[in-house]
Amino acid sequence: MPNIVIDSEKCKSCGICVNVCPKKLIELGEETNSSGYKYAVFNDNKDACIGCTMCAISCPDIAIKEVCK
Repeated sequence: MPNIVIDSEKCKSCGICVNVCPKKLIELGEETNSSGYKYAVFNDNKDACIGCTMCAISCPDIAIKEVCK
């Protein structure tokens, strides 16, 4: 299973990842990054991730990546 990581500093709150996640595991958080954007975060169900990587594929800012554990 891939390990998906969100780089909060690269996120610009577009919400595409929120919309494409088939399991609805990503949401825009309340905290902001150094640019003032509320960045994407995994909700409490991250373990339900199926590893489709649609979030990473769809991210226009390359803020979401699949990394080896």
